[in-house]
Amino acid sequence: MLRLIRIFGILLFGVFLIMMCTSETVLHPDFTITDKMLNEYIKEFPHPDITEKILANPKEFLESIKAVIALPPEFLFLVDKQHSLGEAYEPEDLENLQHYSIKTTKKSLTLRSVILDDLTTMIDAAKKENIDLVIASAYRSYTYQAQVYGYWVKQLGEEQADRESAKPGHSQHQLGTTLDFYPIDDSFAQTDESEWLLMHASDYGFSLSYPEGYEDVTGYKYEPWHYRYVGKETTQMIDSYFMGIQQFFLEFYSGYADFFKTHLKEKT
Repeated sequence: MLRLIRIFGILLFGVFLIMMCTSETVLHPDFTITDKMLNEYIKEFPHPDITEKILANPKEFLESIKAVIALPPEFLFLVDKQHSLGEAYEPEDLENLQHYSIKTTKKSLTLRSVILDDLTTMIDAAKKENIDLVIASAYRSYTYQAQVYGYWVKQLGEEQADRESAKPGHSQHQLGTTLDFYPIDDSFAQTDESEWLLMHASDYGFSLSYPEGYEDVTGYKYEPWHYRYVGKETTQMIDSYFMGIQQFFLEFYSGYADFFKTHLKEKT
């Protein structure tokens, strides 16, 4: 009898171990995502260093992605050579920058009003450090971008133009949340303004779109003057998990956002 009890006990312990090994832990109280689900779903993302960072801190990652999901979706649109906004896309809340304390090289420049508080706060913070940020380009319509692209094709030929200018529909400027700082040439990289932006722009929700050494990722040559507003929650994620590269995050979010939204619990 004692032997049977011992055998039964061993069997129960074995079952317990199997249950422990196959159990799945819910990673965040606001999601129904388990560690196994997260690992299985993102393992195909083609940047193992990034997936390793995510899986090393999954609860913190989900807390961050929850905040990003709450942002206006157009802040996170993937706009590149493969993904177009289309001809009809135009923001409804464009504001002329002349109405704000923002230096520009043209009187006609506009951006979405929803980003202007953070933009003016960033410009004022830079001024306190004797950094003078001047905007040289902002929102561009589909039609205007077609003119810009056509000009560069005539000047450089199509192959080189494709490295430096987006085809209509494929420009981040059409979002109304993207701007170029003055001067729009490689000399900007050597300015105090560029150095300040590299250190501080993400604090205000702005991200460098086309960093040096990543043309094979972004499709465009280094543009130190070109910044896109994606929200402070997003820039924090880009810096923490995506190697500081906007394109990596936008590709990830474009491919996996629905997974996280589906498994986000509804608040009652």
